[in-house]
Amino acid sequence: QVQLVESGGGSVQAGGSLRLSCAASGSIFSINAMGWYRQAPGKQRELVAGVTSGGSTNYADSVKGRFTISRDNAKNMVYLQMNSLKPEDTAVYYCNAKVVVTGKLGLYNYWGQGTQVTVSS
Repeated sequence: QVQLVESGGGSVQAGGSLRLSCAASGSIFSINAMGWYRQAPGKQRELVAGVTSGGSTNYADSVKGRFTISRDNAKNMVYLQMNSLKPEDTAVYYCNAKVVVTGKLGLYNYWGQGTQVTVSS
């Protein structure tokens, strides 16, 4: 009923920048929090950055000062601007949204399909 589609991943050299985008569509009444997670090979998925509907943000310590999360509530989109990328940022990045679905009670958790980010040294 709700789909999240990411775009903007790719390969970049250390020190470079990438911007990820995620579009939410479907039976959306409202979206609570949105965020970006990442999973590197052999590691658990971890929160990179999150943003509430009111615009409050939080970041993993490892990306503070380098990454910026933002959202466009009117378009149901969330973005992740990634600067000063490091090889350790290499991972599959997933968009996440906590959605109030039209006609349903409660909050539903949705994930995008993931987009690969590769940073070479």
